[in-house]
Order: sequence, then structure tokens, then C-alpha cells
Amino acid sequence: MGFGSSSSSSRLDLDPAPLLPHHHGSSAETGGLSSQPKTFANVFIAVVGAGVLGLPYTFSHTGWAAGSLLLSAVAALTFYCMMLLVACRRRLADEHPKISSFGDLGDAVFGAHGRFAVDVMLVLSQVSFCVGYLIFISNTMAHLYPVSSSSSSSSSALLSPKALFIWAMLPFQLGLNSIKTLTLLAPLSIFADVVDLGAMGVVMGQDVAAWLAEPPPVVAFGGPGALLYGLGVCVYAFEGIGMVLPLEAEAADKNKFGLTLGLSMAFIGVMYGLFGVMGYVAFGDATRDIITTNLGAGWLSAAVQLGLCINLFFTMPVMMNPVYEVAERLLHGKRYCWWLRWALVVVVGLSAMYVPNFTDFLALVGSSVCVLLGFVLPASFHLKVFGAEMAWPGVLSDLLLVVLGLALAVFGTYTSLLQIFHSSSA
Repeated sequence: MGFGSSSSSSRLDLDPAPLLPHHHGSSAETGGLSSQPKTFANVFIAVVGAGVLGLPYTFSHTGWAAGSLLLSAVAALTFYCMMLLVACRRRLADEHPKISSFGDLGDAVFGAHGRFAVDVMLVLSQVSFCVGYLIFISNTMAHLYPVSSSSSSSSSALLSPKALFIWAMLPFQLGLNSIKTLTLLAPLSIFADVVDLGAMGVVMGQDVAAWLAEPPPVVAFGGPGALLYGLGVCVYAFEGIGMVLPLEAEAADKNKFGLTLGLSMAFIGVMYGLFGVMGYVAFGDATRDIITTNLGAGWLSAAVQLGLCINLFFTMPVMMNPVYEVAERLLHGKRYCWWLRWALVVVVGLSAMYVPNFTDFLALVGSSVCVLLGFVLPASFHLKVFGAEMAWPGVLSDLLLVVLGLALAVFGTYTSLLQIFHSSSA
């Protein structure tokens, strides 16, 4: 779920990951498949995204030890579910040789209903990512450049300082999202992660300085009610399962793909854990929902925050492209439709205005859509493909994953909505 990665259920005009080679023939003919280091980098690009910026605030709820354990568990479970999809695609390769995406696999396993389920989940996740982008940009800009607004309580969400920045962005986003082909914006995937890593480095440097100056009190384990909240944010932070099949198809040594994927997920997990723990222990209960707003004044702090905002601003059309592909296929005969795109952009903008807290929204998306997409669907597909030949422990593990995922989706969504309503009324 990198800033510029796309989790489309079908092939788009832009590359699924910018480091993957362009193919004009078969992979065997071109010999341009990805090496293990390149596959490692592609996984990093596909997974790392804006969710990392909400981890310190999440740890302030769960505690640094509980948050670290949740991250580790989610990383391991996400890797396991990714490999379930790879196993399904490999088993069905002879009968369905053209499976190139999550949606294709859903179609091969459950027919049109399987593709529809994947399409719905991917569209909801992509839209949610873009809502999160606008929340991040508008909250960050309101922090850097405070503006005052006078409005009645009934229209406060539409005229709040955050909303004013969203209204200002809207005309430009309508223009950008009207572009039919977004191939030229695909290289932003690499730039996005460079900016993201730079921001993380600056934030951790500030964390160390703040902690050395005055270490705040912190807790290792928060209340049990915070665990579902933390789980949602962690699932959001690792969301990238829509890219695993294209990445595996492009790997030169497919026998070592699982090892490379596991090493990349472990590296991301350690990086996420350090970032979350350092942010929380530096600021304690004063940790904000977007950790960059905890940065001190100065040109470097402002440059990092503005860089992230600019990056996400231009990444939003790329992330919305899979949504347009599905919407235009279902509602406009697979034809380009500018007014449908504009309507979707307006819906995304209005949704962002009504969500008060960035990390609360990450928890909601992670607990609902991302849990279903990342855990429930892969286990369901694997059970369908391998169920007749698996021993009872394998069947039980798939069933438990489906049941656990559904339970987490229900209770996690409920907990996240309560937190959002609490933030709205505070």
C-alpha cells in the first residue's frame, strides 16, 4: 500500500510496481524478470505507505509492548495470507494460465461472484486510502498554516479549517482525475517511498532529541479495549495483498519468492516497530494522530510535511484509477466517463471533511475492508482450492482464519466507529 502503488483487480495502463520491467513478449523471451533484490524492493514499495505515520499515536493507546506484538502478529499473518494466494494461483495455473491479479484469482475460484467480492473490497480500500490522503494533507496544512473559520455547528465539518483546504484542493483534483492515462504518474511510487523514508528519518531524529530532553511517562500495555483499535491500524499499515500475485509473476526465481517476501515483510515490521515505539516514547500522551505534526518548528520540519502533502496530492489520481476502472466497467460500458470520476472525487472529499482524526480512520478501514481483503478472502480461496485434499488441521486453520477475520471485522469496525464518534464530539 505504498503511496503510489495500486491494488487494482485488473491490469491498468500503469505498472503494478515501477521497478518491474516492461514486457513486450513473454517473460521467457525477454528475460526481464525481477531479481531477488528487486522483488524485495517491489514488496517494500507495495506495502509501505501513509499508515506508518499513525503508528506512534496507535502505540499511545495500546502501549509500546502491546503495539509491537500486534505489529509482529499482523506482519506474520499478512505474509501467511499472501502465500495462500500464491499457492492457489500455482495450483490453478494449468487450468487458468492467465491469472494475473487478485480479481482473476477470485474469478477462477468462485466465478463472477469471486471477482465481484474482490472488486468491491479493492474499490472500498482504494477509496479509503484516498480519503486518508486528503485527511492527512488537510490536517497537515491546517497545522502548518492555521486559518480561522466561523460556521454554525450544522455546517462546521464543511467549513472547518481542514475542510477549507480540501475545498481548495478539489478543483485541481478534478482536473488530475480527469486524465485518462496516468502512466506518467507511476514513477511517483519510487519518489513516494523516498520521501516516506526521509520523513521517517527526520521524525525519528526528532524523537531521539525530544526523548533526551525530557522523557515522558509511557506504558507497555494499554487497556484491552485498545487492542482492536491498534489491530485495525496495523492491518492498514501492512495492506498490500492486492499486489502479491503480480509481484510473484514477475519474480525470476519463483522458488525463492516466499523467502524474499518473508524477509521484506520482516524488515518492514522491524522498521514499523521502531518508528512506532520511538514516536510514542518521545512524546507520550502528547503524541498526535499524525506524528509529523509533533515535529518542532523549522524549515526541515515544514519541508518534510509539505513534501509528504505534495506527494500524496499527486498520488491520489493513481490510487483512484482502479476505482474508475471498476465503476466505468459496471456503470458506463467500460467507457471513459468524466462526470462519474468527478462524482467519486467529490464523494471522497466530502468523506474526508467529516472524519476528525487521521489514525481513527486508519483503524476503521483496517478493521473492516482490509481485514476482509487481507485475511478472509485469501483463506476462503485457499479452502475452496485445497479443501478436498487437506488434512483436518489445514481445513481448520483456514476456517479459523475466516471466522476470526469476520469477528475482527465486526468488533473492530464497531470499536473504530465509537472512537471516531468520540473524537467528533470532543
